[in-house]
Amino acid sequence: MAPFHPNQIVSLDHHASHLYGEVIQLLEDRDVCWFRPLFLVIVDDNESEINYLFTSKTLIDVRLTSDLFYPTKMFRPALDTEVIAWLDHLESQDYSTERIQKARQQLHQFIHQLWQDYKEKNP
Repeated sequence: MAPFHPNQIVSLDHHASHLYGEVIQLLEDRDVCWFRPLFLVIVDDNESEINYLFTSKTLIDVRLTSDLFYPTKMFRPALDTEVIAWLDHLESQDYSTERIQKARQQLHQFIHQLWQDYKEKNP
């Protein structure tokens, strides 16, 4: 049985930051998940997980960026309570060209850091 199903919201975590998105399809023969990013919550790397509730977080709407293919084992199911709190904030976002470009850059930076750490831990 697959660990996830289409339309499920999952998270890619890197330190205290999280990329939330929707499972589009599982490619079980390759153990890869096709993932559509929704939003990125960035927490300063200098903050500890213990203080997560009290740290300032940045919400980045990445719905207009590219889909991703990542190993299924890198994802975890997202809790409804994690996601619901942010969804209202997404609706108030504007879609200026500048904001979309910045979101792409921040997503690229997050993915690059995540992948570097993953490669170091899984040579």
